[in-house]
Amino acid sequence: MPEWALFRGTGVPHDGMDRLPAPPPWRDFDGAPVIENVPALGSESVRRLGTAYTRGEERSMPWRPADLELINAALYLRRPMLVTGGPGTGKSTLAHALAHELGLGRVLHWPIVSRTCLQDGLYSYDAIARLQDTQLARPDAARHDPAGDIGDYLRLGPLGTALLPYASPRVLLVDELDKSDIDLPNDLLNVLEEGEFTIPELERLSRTAAGAGTEVFTDDSARVVVEGGRVRCRAFPVVVMTSNGERDFPAPLLRRCVRVDLPSPGNDRWGRDRLAAMVRAHFGEADSHVNDTLVSHFLSSSPGSVRAADQLLNAIYLTHHAAGGDAGGRERIAQRLMRPLDHGRHTDDAAGPD
Repeated sequence: MPEWALFRGTGVPHDGMDRLPAPPPWRDFDGAPVIENVPALGSESVRRLGTAYTRGEERSMPWRPADLELINAALYLRRPMLVTGGPGTGKSTLAHALAHELGLGRVLHWPIVSRTCLQDGLYSYDAIARLQDTQLARPDAARHDPAGDIGDYLRLGPLGTALLPYASPRVLLVDELDKSDIDLPNDLLNVLEEGEFTIPELERLSRTAAGAGTEVFTDDSARVVVEGGRVRCRAFPVVVMTSNGERDFPAPLLRRCVRVDLPSPGNDRWGRDRLAAMVRAHFGEADSHVNDTLVSHFLSSSPGSVRAADQLLNAIYLTHHAAGGDAGGRERIAQRLMRPLDHGRHTDDAAGPD
């Protein structure tokens, strides 16, 4: 582990972010007013990392030294990470591990689908609901109070919330970016470079209303004041963008990112140690000999096939609760649950009915 590393991958929370040096001049932001408090780590992180890992015990989740260097480089440079790897390699888990170990609070999660656009990540404005509520309450309200309660109908998305002027960076997980429309990676360029965006609905009001600040909802369901219709970060968020490697991204986006490639766990020391640590984090030390046998089976069978660590965790859980002490039953369940993802249907049929 490099001596300058802030993120160590040990699972033990520490105050390393307090020792983070000032950002490079070209990544120094000055958003205000500063927000000090953030929501605590959420239950979704506990599910991802395992209860033993999040209890603060020394449950190391082994990371390759090269990966640790790149992850920490992104923290120092205030750059997004583009994390690429196959299913179950720990891409999304990295965001939760960073938030847990560095004490950065709840992870902001932005799942990407083919219809996702930049606006979805920044904010949403329910103009129809506002109009209906205004007409039901006071038919002449809009004429007498143009600002009204517009903040009740504005909600910042995960990206928009991450760009608020927090004193410490928030962690933003942009999950499966390669599932997006072709335009989204290019649309992200300016926001990731400038660390800010505007809300036109509030920008217009700031020129006509008595006060320039408006309270809006965040992705955490909290309320914050946005002044002048502009959101600008102070501490650039820790952005983890994941990709399954299904598409190429434009060079301008790659230039703004630190790229981390996570290989699928192989039948080597690093792969075995990493899977074993993952299993311990979720199941503890009980039945460790049985679990280690399943880890070895998972790594050694069908070399070169595509499989996810989730399959191993599912097999271990079910063999504990469904097979009991029946060794044959454990093996049969494990084989069925850990079948390679890239094998055809004939492979499933060949397993037989029993």
